[in-house]
Amino acid sequence: MAKPDVSPDGTIGIAAGIAPNGAFEVSIRHRGKSLIDPSPAGILLADHPFGPLVETGRTRLIAALGCPGERISAREKGPRGRAVILETAACDDGAAFRVIVPGHPSEGVWRVTGESTRFVTARNDACLGVRHEKFFNSHEGDYKPVRLRTLKHDDLYDLPLTCATGREGETYALTESNIENYAAAYLTGTVSGNAVSVRLTPRPDDDRLAVVLPAGEKITTPWRIVMIADRPERLVENRMVQRLAAPSRIADTTWIIPGKAAWGWWSGLLAPDVPNAGHNMATYRRYIDFAGRMRLRYYVIDQGWASKPSGPGQPADVLTPAEGINVPELVEYARRRGVHIWLWTDWTSLDGRMDAVLARWQGWGVAGMKVDFIYRQDQAVVGFYHRLLATAARHRILVNMHAAFVPRGLETTYPNFLTQEGAMGNEYNRWRRKVTAGYDVRAAYTRATIGPMDYTPGGFRNVTPAAFSPKAPAPEVMTTRAHQLALFVLYPSPLTSLADAPVAYRSADGRWAPGVAFIQQVPTTWDETHGIAGAMGEWIAVARRNGERWYVGAITDSAARTVTLPLVFPKNGRWKVRAWIDGKTPSALGDRTGKVRAGTRLGVPIAANGGAALVFERP
Repeated sequence: MAKPDVSPDGTIGIAAGIAPNGAFEVSIRHRGKSLIDPSPAGILLADHPFGPLVETGRTRLIAALGCPGERISAREKGPRGRAVILETAACDDGAAFRVIVPGHPSEGVWRVTGESTRFVTARNDACLGVRHEKFFNSHEGDYKPVRLRTLKHDDLYDLPLTCATGREGETYALTESNIENYAAAYLTGTVSGNAVSVRLTPRPDDDRLAVVLPAGEKITTPWRIVMIADRPERLVENRMVQRLAAPSRIADTTWIIPGKAAWGWWSGLLAPDVPNAGHNMATYRRYIDFAGRMRLRYYVIDQGWASKPSGPGQPADVLTPAEGINVPELVEYARRRGVHIWLWTDWTSLDGRMDAVLARWQGWGVAGMKVDFIYRQDQAVVGFYHRLLATAARHRILVNMHAAFVPRGLETTYPNFLTQEGAMGNEYNRWRRKVTAGYDVRAAYTRATIGPMDYTPGGFRNVTPAAFSPKAPAPEVMTTRAHQLALFVLYPSPLTSLADAPVAYRSADGRWAPGVAFIQQVPTTWDETHGIAGAMGEWIAVARRNGERWYVGAITDSAARTVTLPLVFPKNGRWKVRAWIDGKTPSALGDRTGKVRAGTRLGVPIAANGGAALVFERP
């Protein structure tokens, strides 16, 4: 293997070449020590598998934003002599590689069964990962502790898999970016137990195959990414998934405006002051009024607005509103209050008529669409994402995907893709006890590190886990009010929908409830991010800057603790700070103000299942 390419700061190196068995091989080092031992990288074909390779040349490569790497060209030995390319990138926050097979028209059709790609290590790292039992799933689950060598070869672990090496705070996460004309991957164990293997999602029409392409087209795997940090909380700063994605395909993005949204599904469209509240114009207007008064940019109208299906299992008619619902009238009512409307649809309702639906919605003045019940990440569905996001951009419609696969950089390629699920969020409190404070912490170290996460924070019916009971409408959350506020900072989402009903954000005397002031001011996009403190899977504190203000969110699991926040993120001088911290009950808040100096430390008490939200600004 040749001399490694090294990141600009000199801490990360990636070396690649051809192993003695004739296959591509990659290794990654961090601060002079092996992180990923020599590991195979390759594509497996059903017809005429690739034979041993021989290297034919190397070209220097600057992959993305100054990450140096190489393009290693190779050719099969023997009469076919097909070309294969391996590209690498060494960034200050990780390393990545991908395999490219140029088009070979004489082959007829590429039929890819999987990859030989693995991540080999001699360590038994302590990881956080979410395991699924089948390929067809909502990509919602708990990132639970698991040892690397206990992963089985038939497991299906979703991305990312976040692991601590045990060498001080060294942590890495395995994920992928820039997916097109390809199947999304899971991670599995291996029979030998010393590696994590890439397993492509099979096609629904033939589970022996993952990718089928005309052989005249090239095969390009996603970038296989190893995000790396000296401390686990610093993974939240990582932007490799976004940097290695294909650049924006939308020339004019001035119409793409992030923001917070009112949302009625979680609370059951609860509106005590509206007679017969539900899927009707009066209730929708009530939520629009709330959005305007809260200074929210959007109102997301969820399932129930469209004509009912014609039969069991039939998709909704999203070209025709339900009886009594007038979408253009709602759009105009909202516009006069500075609010814009999103509409829900299941993804099958768009099948075969995507352009017609979006043209109709654009004519109504709809700002965005929430696309639900996808459950897949095979090659066909990856193609659906690209078609939908491109079509929505032509109609100037923003997009949120639900029951969707986790981020793979598509929000960079299509900036109208504001957020996506692929995570358990507050919705689970309607029917399960799974969204605990511990889960929220683990999600911050895993799912929240790779891209937008539509968790829907802001549950204001806060109770202890002992008092919690799943219910709907008016669900509760088993975390504190301050914990819920902190999630607005911890989980990135340019579209952030408030979970609760308008009535939940008012006190009995009609005034805004404690904590609303923070929600009203917290932004949904950020200029700078720092993971400032934490212990993996136990607690975390993250600081994000928007303009001249810094926002900090800190949460803990079921253990109460006083955390120390190093004030390394604000620049020199004194800062005014306002902090919303846990009170004596889960729904109580302490509202504190004071002044601090940059470079010092700030102690913050956090209750069990609790948190803290802080705002720093110049006096």
